[in-house]
This record gives sequence, structure tokens and C-alpha cells, in this order.
Amino acid sequence: MTEKFMEERISTPTHGRYLLRPSRTAPRGLLVGFHGYAETAEHMMRELVRIPGSEDWLLCSMQALHFFYRGRSNDVVASWMTRTLREEAIQNNLEYVGSVVDRVRKKFDCDSTMVVTGFSQGASMAYRTAFLGREGVDGVIVLGGDIPPEIEAIAGPKRPRILIGQGSQDEWYTHDRLERDKEKLETLGLPFEAFTFSAGHEWNSVFRERCGKFL
Repeated sequence: MTEKFMEERISTPTHGRYLLRPSRTAPRGLLVGFHGYAETAEHMMRELVRIPGSEDWLLCSMQALHFFYRGRSNDVVASWMTRTLREEAIQNNLEYVGSVVDRVRKKFDCDSTMVVTGFSQGASMAYRTAFLGREGVDGVIVLGGDIPPEIEAIAGPKRPRILIGQGSQDEWYTHDRLERDKEKLETLGLPFEAFTFSAGHEWNSVFRERCGKFL
């Protein structure tokens, strides 16, 4: 006979970290990045600074709140969430993003255009920030990650432009997944561009060039 236990839930404060790279002049806007699973804020910042024209943007790379060691190494990486306490994690993450954006905008007096970008697991965070967060987001760039289910029911006033990147050899975010996402966005009537390029589940120079044009 399996013993049954009571499950109870409680909220608790935590701490996060993010990286900033000021623009070379008055910023054209704020570009916020969300890294993929088992990556760090440094991973995403390295990609952001390589986007053509990003030197004119205030860059912010956020690290997920759930830290862990990669395998048996001493490398500390992070994840945005798991299926456990998923809804609570979504709210925690949205509060976290909102707090960071408020602080960064105040620090740099940057209340202009905001674009969010996410890779792999971070793509879902980009979508959530754009459609569920309190920030006014003008553009969304996602690579190798699909639309989370909570976005599919949205029929609100937020209509940011969306750029979806998909590597033609990507074994995770496949062509079929891209087609499903395109269908969802068409149903929602949201403006988007889908860009497929020769690569796997990764950034490359071709996609960075496309991001630069989007910005």
C-alpha cells in the first residue's frame, strides 16, 4: 500500500542576476535576452553583442532563477522552470523580469523601444514577457523554441512584431514545430516573420544578420 502525503506550497523571496552592456551613444532601445536551458547570462550576452547594430542598444541578459551544477562539473548554469510548480514559476519569472526592466530603465533613463529575445527554453520567456508581462514590448526575437501553451489563448491588445528563427537541421525545434507556431500566430492575428537558415539548434552569423535587420 502506497502511503499518501500532504503537499503544501509556500512562496519565498529569492535573488537573481543579470548582465548589462550600455550602448555607445543614447540607446535606440532596450534589448533583453533570455538564455537557453543549462546556460547562463554570459552565454546570451555573448550572442547579443554579436548582433549587427547592437552597439546602439542597451543590452540586458538575464539569468534564470533556478541554478544547478552542469553534470559533475563545477560549472553553474540555470533553467527557467520545470513542470513542477509551473504556474508559480511563470509568475515568479514575470515578476523578476518586471523588476529588472524597471531598475534598468530607471538607471539608464531608457524608456523607449523594448525588444526581447530568447533562445531554446528562453524563447518561451520572451513570449511570456511580451504577452503576459507588465512591460510594453515592441518586438520579439525567438530562436529554437516554441510558443508556450499559455500564450495560445491570448486575444489582447498587445501586438509586438515577432521574428522566429529555425535552424534547418535543428532536431528539437523542427520544421513541424515551426509550422504549428506559424499557424497559432496566424490564428491570433499577430504580425510575424519566420526565418529558416542552415544550422542546428544554435545561433550563427546568418541569423544574427537577420536579427540586426529586424532591430
